[in-house]
Amino acid sequence: MRKIKLLLGLLALVVVATVAISIRAQKQSGASAAQNKGAGVAQRDETTHPDCPLMMESKSHPDCPLMRGDKSSAAVDAGGHDAHLAAVNERGEKAMGFSQSETTHHFILKPDGGVIQVEVKDPKDALNRDAVRQHLAHIAQVFAAGDFDTPMLVHERVPPGVPVMRRLKSEIRYEYEETGGGALVRIKTQNAEALAAIQDFLRFQITDHQTGDSLEVNRQ
Repeated sequence: MRKIKLLLGLLALVVVATVAISIRAQKQSGASAAQNKGAGVAQRDETTHPDCPLMMESKSHPDCPLMRGDKSSAAVDAGGHDAHLAAVNERGEKAMGFSQSETTHHFILKPDGGVIQVEVKDPKDALNRDAVRQHLAHIAQVFAAGDFDTPMLVHERVPPGVPVMRRLKSEIRYEYEETGGGALVRIKTQNAEALAAIQDFLRFQITDHQTGDSLEVNRQ
C-alpha cells in the first residue's frame, strides 16, 4: 500500500507539471500573436495613410493644410493689410480733398514734436498740390483748436495721443508751411506729456498709412 500511495503522488506531480507547462505555452503563443497583429495593423495604417502627419512625422507635407498653416496665415494677413490701406486711402481722399495715390504722406518724429508733410508725386500736378496746401492749412487751425475729427474719420477710430493733444492743446503749436510740391505742418511742444502724445499720434499715422517713415525720433 505504501508503494501505491507513493506512485500516485508522483503521478499527481507529473500531471500538475504538465498542465502548468501547457498553460505557460498558451500564454506565450497568445502574446506573440497579439504583437504580430499589432505590427500588422500599424503597417497597414502607415500604408493606408501615407499623407497623415501623425503617421509620417519625419516626412514633409507641402500640400497638407495643417503643415502650411504659416503660409496661409501670412497670405491672409497680407490681404487684410492691403484691404485696410485701401479703405484708409478711400476715406482719406474724401476727407482731405485730394488723391491719395497721386500724393505722398510723411510723418517725421522730432525731439520737440514732429512734422506732417504731404507732397504731390508729379511736380506739374497743380490741382492736387493746391488741395494739399488748403487741407494742411486747415489741419493746422483745427488741431490747434483741439479738433481731430478728420483723422478720426479717415482711420475710423480715435488715434493714439489725441485725447492728450486735445487736453493739452494750449501747450502745442502747429506751424503751417508751404513746400515746392505741397505743404507741411510742424508740431512743437515743450510739455513732456504732450510730446509723448504727439509722437504716439505720428507713429500711428506712419503705421496706418504704411508710409515707411521711421518710428524713431529724427534728431537732425
